[in-house]
Amino acid sequence: MSDARTQGLPSGDGDGTRAVRAGLPEPVKYEPTLPGPVFAAHYHLPGEPTGSYTYGRDENPTWSHLERAIGELEAPGEDGVETLVFASGMAATSSVLFSQLRAGDAVVLPSDGYQALPLVRAQLEAYGIEVRTAPTGGDAQLGVLDGAKLLWIETPSNPGLDVCDIRRLVSEAHARGALVAVDNTLATPLGQRPLELGADFSVASGTKQLTGHGDVLLGYVTGRGAEAMAAVRRWRKIVGAIPGPMEAWLAHRSLATLHLRVERQNASALAVAEALRDWPEELGVRYPGLPGDPSHTIASQQMRRYGCVVSFTLPTRARAERFLDALRLVDDATSFGGVRSTAERRGRWGGDAVPEGFIRMSVGAEDPEDLVADVLSALDASAK
Repeated sequence: MSDARTQGLPSGDGDGTRAVRAGLPEPVKYEPTLPGPVFAAHYHLPGEPTGSYTYGRDENPTWSHLERAIGELEAPGEDGVETLVFASGMAATSSVLFSQLRAGDAVVLPSDGYQALPLVRAQLEAYGIEVRTAPTGGDAQLGVLDGAKLLWIETPSNPGLDVCDIRRLVSEAHARGALVAVDNTLATPLGQRPLELGADFSVASGTKQLTGHGDVLLGYVTGRGAEAMAAVRRWRKIVGAIPGPMEAWLAHRSLATLHLRVERQNASALAVAEALRDWPEELGVRYPGLPGDPSHTIASQQMRRYGCVVSFTLPTRARAERFLDALRLVDDATSFGGVRSTAERRGRWGGDAVPEGFIRMSVGAEDPEDLVADVLSALDASAK
């Protein structure tokens, strides 16, 4: 653990205040409020290696500030919580799964989760770990939980946007002796706090809305339990899945606008979802914040904001491709959470069980009226 001095934030501070000031060091006269990235492979180390920073694969002051900042967003005011940053979201995901599981253990994964999870499943099974899967919706993972060592939840799910009841699943898992990890990528800590809902780990890709500019690959794990987090830290050391100091600094810099981006993008996502819902064709629109969405009731009980991703389905692959070509303000690109809106035909990757015309749209920070007009215009043009 780092002993770098940072400003503690009262747990009652609002999200905007917290995002702007999280993880900043104590003010020093004539020094910047957020120090620049520290590039160091090694440090001066006379005598016994008992200090905070010994080697660049283990610790870095720039990581320390970011880890403190993320922890203050994920679990404000909670003691015994640690955050570790990683080179990517998949590095963070792998660190939890492979540090907590051994040959002979069983793990429960969502069958409708992120498209890289099947690759993780194959590797877990190669190591002699039993992998069970069930959909996110309807808390279906409870049906395969008995005897599992770890339950992995992704809510809202990507790309289908189904939601499960985190409190219920955590309660059942803990009663059966299982740890619970929640992929919090889509919600962000301003939309959902898994540890507050009882989970042991909150894991996310910082590549998405957390950093929000489409220029940083990053991941993190926030967790409680010294033994469990020590294992995660050891895994990071073994595989060297560490972020560069520049990426960590850019991520911390980006946190200062997280609340502004989240508020704007969430409001615009709801406006886009409402416009799609009211379109004359039935598009199967999904957005947890949309009243009437199958996930809305549970989402409203555990989410503080509903995210920037909207999904819908066009009748054919050709129609979906015409729609994407007709968009003026929305880039045809993968990933989500950036300030510039993106959309893609998700089936082109082949890893998600979605129709050929399924569209995942990430709503950015453009004027909502412009985005809605662009989407409706593209729907009209693609129908001809």
